[in-house]
Amino acid sequence: MTRLSPPGAMRFAQAMPGSMEVTFAGAEVNVAVALAQLGAPAAFVTALPRHQVADAVVSHLQGLGVDTSGIVRSGEGRLGLFFLEQGSGPRPARVIYDRAGSSVSILPASTYDWDAVFAGASWFHLSGITPAISANAATVAEHAVHFAAARGIPVSLDVNFRHALWQWEPGTAPRDLAARTLQRLMPSVTLLFAGPDDIAILTGQAVAPDSPDRGASAIAARWPQVTRVACTLRESLSACHHRLGGILWESAAESPFFAPAPLDATRRYELHPIVDRLGGGDAFAAGLIFALTTPGLEKPEVAVAFATAASCLAHTIPGDFARLRRDEVEDLLRSGTAGRVQR
Repeated sequence: MTRLSPPGAMRFAQAMPGSMEVTFAGAEVNVAVALAQLGAPAAFVTALPRHQVADAVVSHLQGLGVDTSGIVRSGEGRLGLFFLEQGSGPRPARVIYDRAGSSVSILPASTYDWDAVFAGASWFHLSGITPAISANAATVAEHAVHFAAARGIPVSLDVNFRHALWQWEPGTAPRDLAARTLQRLMPSVTLLFAGPDDIAILTGQAVAPDSPDRGASAIAARWPQVTRVACTLRESLSACHHRLGGILWESAAESPFFAPAPLDATRRYELHPIVDRLGGGDAFAAGLIFALTTPGLEKPEVAVAFATAASCLAHTIPGDFARLRRDEVEDLLRSGTAGRVQR
């Protein structure tokens, strides 16, 4: 997608008409870019229109190290947009989506060469935002996860529930539509990124915010192939001041793994001031996938610590993309603090 934002903390009405900051973004592409920047081979699969702005998207991703060979270019559809008004202090950030009719929302599953897409793949990641944008996109997402799972490729799903997007079935409440749609994906998922509210959507069971591990157990009871559930633990003090931690639940372990460890709200990362809130969860997902597939980082306590540190640093970078090197994340893990000049 294209992300359009007023400069700084300006309101939409202040910036328009006038200049807007233009960047590219999207849940899955955020993960792909972060993985590539950390040093993992990463490919992004989507559909884009045939015009010069979409050319710029592809060129930009290639420059960030992402394989774009699986991107379909079509004369049908448009490039999705969203508008972001950054929050400040007690004023929250606001997002306006403009995704209807985008190429990825209207092109059928047969458009993609799935054998080529998954050739040599060792992991497949999907966000719940993709099936939220249209009934067709939901069908394509279901096809993709089942195709990957049938070939033994691990599948991760980030629920990423967005009430404003689950609108493609009039008369059905967004949470009910999300539950029914995402439940069809779950038999192919092995790693789930989901907070307590996301788990409640999937299972229909209320989950206490301070007991995400119990929700993870409920997920595994219904879908036994889900061996890991993870999420960030966030305390929002204001739009620009958060405390951040992370949790990873593994079915083989007796207790969940927390970062920072041991779990202590006073030891969470202090994010103040936040430079850019968007993409923090995607950086966590990318960090965890990277760690779990990288020798030396794959132990669960190390993996969740790496993922949480990556998410922490992503909040310091303008834009959705986490432009982070592995050594920068590991430096934060070693020091426990940040901000000293590197000389």
